[in-house]
Amino acid sequence: MAATKYTLASRVKLADGHTMPQIQLGLYMMTRSEARSAVTAALAEGYRGFDCAQMYHNEKEAGQALRESLESHGLTRADVFYTSKLAENRTSYDAVRASIRQSVAACGLGYIDLFLLHSPYGGPAARWASWRAVEDAIGEGEVKSGGVSNYGPQHVEELVNHPGLKVKPVVNQIESHPFNTRTDIRETCTKHGIVVEAYAPLVRGMRMRHPVVVQLAKKHGCTPAQLLVRWSLQHGMVPLPKSVKRARMAENADVNGFELSADDLAKLDALDEHLVTDWDPTDAE
Repeated sequence: MAATKYTLASRVKLADGHTMPQIQLGLYMMTRSEARSAVTAALAEGYRGFDCAQMYHNEKEAGQALRESLESHGLTRADVFYTSKLAENRTSYDAVRASIRQSVAACGLGYIDLFLLHSPYGGPAARWASWRAVEDAIGEGEVKSGGVSNYGPQHVEELVNHPGLKVKPVVNQIESHPFNTRTDIRETCTKHGIVVEAYAPLVRGMRMRHPVVVQLAKKHGCTPAQLLVRWSLQHGMVPLPKSVKRARMAENADVNGFELSADDLAKLDALDEHLVTDWDPTDAE
C-alpha cells in the first residue's frame, strides 16, 4: 500500500470552509532578522504557511519578507497563509480589537488568515471579550479564520458552548508530539470539528536520540525529525516545525516514501511522558 503523500502543497479544510497548508513553518523564538531570512528561504523551498504571534516580536519582518518575495515566486497574497496570535486576553473588548488591528498593520499583508488567542490566561471574562473581538475582526475582513492556542478541553467546551457564540473556533494550536500526545485535547477538538496544530513537533530536539525514535527512523530510512513530523500528520494534525536553515526546512517537509504502521504509531504514542518543552497554560482557570 502506497504511503499517503504529504507535501508543502497539501492543505487541510477548516470548518469555516477555508483551507490551510498542512505543514507550516513556525517562527517562534526567531530574532527579527532570522524571521525575515527564514520566511524568505522557506517560501523559496515551497512553504506556504507561516505561524507568527505578537509575542514573537517579528510580525513586521515576517510580513515584509512575504510581501517582498511573493512576486519573485509568481505568487499572490492568496497563495500564502499567515497566522498571528493575541499576546494577552483582556476584559476590554476595545483593547483587543485595537491589538488585532495592530497585528494586521504590522504584517502589512492586508489581512491575517488565522488569528488565535495565544492562551486561555486571564479567566472566563477576558477569554470571552477577546473572542468577541476576533469574531468582529472576521466580520470586518481583517481576519479570515479564528481559533485558539493552548486551550485545554475545558476551555474549548467553555467557548463552543457559550450562548453568545457567533463564530466557532476552527483551530486549537497546542504542544503535541509523541512525548506529550495530549489525546484529551485532540479528542475534544475532533468532537467539535476543530483542527489541531502541533507546535514543537520536533520536541525542540530534546528526544532525537530516544531509542524508539532512532529505531523507527532507521526502520523507515528517515531522520528522527521526519519521523516526528510524519507522526503529527498521520494523527491528522498540522505540524509547525521550526528552523532557520533552508536545508533543515526541506528535510522536515520531506516525509513521503514511508508510512507509519498502526504498530509504529502505537509505539510512539506509548512514549508519552507529558513532556512540556516550554509552557503549559492548558490548565489555566
